[in-house]
Order: sequence, then C-alpha cells, then structure tokens
Amino acid sequence: MTKLLVSPSAPQADRRVLSITPESAGWTYVGFDVYRLKAGATLKRDTLGRENCLLAISGDAIANTGALHDIRLGGRTSVFDGSPASLYVPAKSRWELSAATDCEIAVCSAPAEGRLPARFIAPEEVGQETRGKGTNTRYVRNILPDTSPHAESLLVVEVITPGGHWSSYPPHKHDTDDFPRETYLEETYYHRLKRGSGFAIQRVYTDDRSLDETLAVHDGDVVLVPRGYHPVGAPHGFDLYYLNVMAGPIRQWRFTMAPDHAFLTF
Repeated sequence: MTKLLVSPSAPQADRRVLSITPESAGWTYVGFDVYRLKAGATLKRDTLGRENCLLAISGDAIANTGALHDIRLGGRTSVFDGSPASLYVPAKSRWELSAATDCEIAVCSAPAEGRLPARFIAPEEVGQETRGKGTNTRYVRNILPDTSPHAESLLVVEVITPGGHWSSYPPHKHDTDDFPRETYLEETYYHRLKRGSGFAIQRVYTDDRSLDETLAVHDGDVVLVPRGYHPVGAPHGFDLYYLNVMAGPIRQWRFTMAPDHAFLTF
C-alpha cells in the first residue's frame, strides 16, 4: 500500500477526518488537517511553534484569535463556488472556531517563529490567475503565494482543473535546496471532485524512478509529495479541485521542469 495517499477517516472525537503531520509524513515542514464540524460545535487550538492558515472548504464558521474577533470563514457551498475566506494565525498563539453551520475546515501549518500578526484574508483579496493553455488550462487561487509577505513558511493555493484537463503540468519538481534555481518544498494535495464521485490521477516520480507511483485519488483524498514530479489528470466529466500546502527552508517557489517536457508551456 502506498504511503503517499491518505484517505479521510470517520470523524474522531474532535471531528477531525484527515491529519497529516511531519511525523506521519516522514518530513519536516508541512502539516494539514481537515475537520467536519456540526453546527454549534467549537474547536480550539494552540499553534505552538507553527503558523496556521484556516479556511472553510464548505459551510460557515466564526473564528477568533488575538486581536481579530468574529471573523467569518465561509460564504461558499463548495470549493467550486469561488475563493475562500481565510485566516492566518501566527505561531505562539491560539485560535478558536465555532461552526455557524455544518462545515468543513482545513488547517494548514508549517514551522514559524511568530513574527507576523494574525490576518484575515478576504475572498476578494485572493489573487486569481489562469495558468496553461488548451487541455493544460487550470484556474489558480493564490491565498498565500510566495509573493505575499503574510507568512513565514506557508504557501497555500487552491486550483480548479476542468474535467479532461491536466494540472501541475508539465511535470515539475521542487525537491532540491538550490536557490534561486530550485527550492526544497514539501507539498500536500487535498483533492475534491465536483460530482463527489469518480476519480482523478496523480503521478509522483523522480528522474531515476526510485520513486514512481501512479495514484487514483477520490473525493477527499490527500496526496503527499515529498520529492519528484507530481502531475495531475482530471478525467472528462469530473472537474477537480485541490488545495496545495507547501513549505520548506526558503519561502520561494522555484522549480525545475522534467527534461522530456521542457518544450511545453507551464
């Protein structure tokens, strides 16, 4: 069984259905959790030595942290309904969240020192771009891109890939600490399918094929990318969403294209 594919579990006592930690992933930086909360439920966490980015996958919740109070996270029925409202919470602090409706909350995390203040990221502040062309076209929502100064380690983006299209393609990698040519970034992909059924395909592989896996991902699955190239394919008729979390020693996204695909436009 692959160690790169993590499927959601039945809700735990705290309503967590996915938990990726540096320890469980066997790496150093990226953490990722998903909670499915019933209306009226509450959740409290200390960030300790990790900065957090909270966003509502669906439903509505009210968050509080530090000087920010009654922050609404939500406003969309599903991830296909537009950009999210997000909350950046620094390390060495605490956040509390109350579910206004049944909701699904993602918590992205990475090591930090707590140098930055908490910040609400409204949907209209999320940078959007169209990347690729033809059947390589996808739509990117930049929540915490490397151009944003509002995080110490975290990089967080959402991507919508129409059915029949490829994404994270042409294949590229960011597993070598060789700035500015390439940066080492661990990465998670949290996948959702618009129909709630079907599958998408993600391949994770290295040039020497010491890592070479092709994964069928279903609605709610997470794929770990510790190294190597990691293209994604969405079959015809099944629009795909994924939430990317990246982090590493340098908060810059610098990648290397697969040599046999370098003639293609990223």
